This record gives sequence, C-alpha cells and structure tokens, in this order.
Amino acid sequence: MPRASLRHYLFIVIFGTHTKAGRWFDLCLIATILASEIVLILDSIPSVHAQWAPQLKFLEYFFTGLFTIEYLIRLYCSPKPWAYAKSFYGIIDLLAILPTYLAFFFPDATYMGMIRLLRVMRIFRVLKLVRYLKDSNILLRSLLMAKRKIFIFFSTVAILVTVFGSMIYVIEGPVNGFTSIPQSIYWAIVTITTVGYGDLVPQTPIGQAIAALTMLLGYSILAVPTGIITAELSQEMNAHRQLVRCLNCTKSGHDTDALHCKHCGSELPSPELRVIPPNEKENQ
Repeated sequence: MPRASLRHYLFIVIFGTHTKAGRWFDLCLIATILASEIVLILDSIPSVHAQWAPQLKFLEYFFTGLFTIEYLIRLYCSPKPWAYAKSFYGIIDLLAILPTYLAFFFPDATYMGMIRLLRVMRIFRVLKLVRYLKDSNILLRSLLMAKRKIFIFFSTVAILVTVFGSMIYVIEGPVNGFTSIPQSIYWAIVTITTVGYGDLVPQTPIGQAIAALTMLLGYSILAVPTGIITAELSQEMNAHRQLVRCLNCTKSGHDTDALHCKHCGSELPSPELRVIPPNEKENQ
C-alpha cells in the first residue's frame, strides 16, 4: 500500500467514526482506557499492590506503550499534526502517557494517569451524541460572560477570609492552635465554606463569636455565585432560543430541540440549517 494511501486509511480509522473500522477502533480504545484505569485503581490498594505489584506494573507499562504508539500514529496520519497536538484531545492524549514516564523520577506520578479517563469522552463521537455537547457550550459561555463578576466575588471572599483569619490569629494565638496567619486563613476558608473539619477550634468567647459570624456569612456567600451563573445561563438560553426561527410565521423563541413551531405548528428547520452563534462556529 502506498505511503499516502496508508496515512489516509489510518486517518479514516483513527480520527473518523463514520466507518465500521473507525467505530470499532474507538470502542476498543475506550475499553483499553477503562482497563488501564482499573489497573491504576487496583494498584493503589495496599493489599492488592503487595500481592500483584509486578503484574500490575507490567500492565501499566503495556497500556502506556499502546497509548504511546497510538499517539505517534495520530501525529503521523493527521493532516495537521501540530494542530492536533495543540487541540483538546491532543493535549489529553499526551498527558495520558506522560505520568508513567515521569514515574521513573517521581514514583507517585503514575497515579496521575487517571487523567486518561478524559479520553473516554470520545464515546460521544462514537454514539453520535456530539449534538448534545452543544448544551455544554451554553454553560461554558455563561461562565465566560460571568467571569468578571465571579472574579470580583472571589476577590471579596479572599479579602474576608484574610481579615477573619488575621482576627482569629490575634484573638486565639498559638496557644489554641492558631500558630500563624496562613493557618488561620485556612481555618477561615474551611469555616466560611461550611466544611468544618474541626482540626482548629476557637476556645475563647470572642473567637467563638467570630467563628459564628463566619459560619453565618458563609451561608450567605454560597448563594452569590449560584445567582450570578443562573442569571447568565438564563440570558444565554434565551438568546439561543431566539436563533430558532420558524420559516412559515417567522417567529422565534423556540427551544433548541423543538421540532415544530409553537405558534403555527409548522415544522422547524433541521438543526443543521439553524443559525449557529459565531463563537460556536469558531469551536467547530
């Protein structure tokens, strides 16, 4: 087989899902990824590691070797290797094999191989569920639209925990376990987020009063980011509905998965013919 034909065939099988070979390749890849994750999970169990360490290590090297070969083949057959390497899946594919090699220098790095579980997201392509991923774009755009408000919110929270941490350090001090301002800020973060580990507890009445105020403030703070994101999400969904326009009565405001116009009952344009926002076109 000529070299060009071989690269084209490998590209269709590895990057495509419209052929039977492509679908089987992705399904086998996903099964291999899940198997490698099971090996990592089992290796983290002390009793299993003590009895099966050599076998599990061999399997981990075997899976890493397969993923390394697959990654190199993807670079070989891709029409734009650098574009693939910089893409989301390209970065994840690379990160999936790096931990095992880093484990030669940092033994515990091998467990970072759990990141390869993100590669299972290819199941959306195999099962033809990519259209449902557009809904995640709505959430992503909502977060991006609210980034300034979220930044201001977290900045305010950072100031509050620093102030409360400094106050509790001055009031309680090293005698009651608050040995430094950073440790006191850690206590303030744990308290204001209502986690409450209990490893640091104020002993003085004033310290307990500050702790109570911090807890009450924490419940109020939790509602703020929820309201910000919900407002942006509602606005984004309304904007998306306006894109679905009936060709018969020219009215818009339909849900993105609607098949018929809610005003005249006519059939709506298929999803492929509907207007796509500019930022979604760029993502495609």
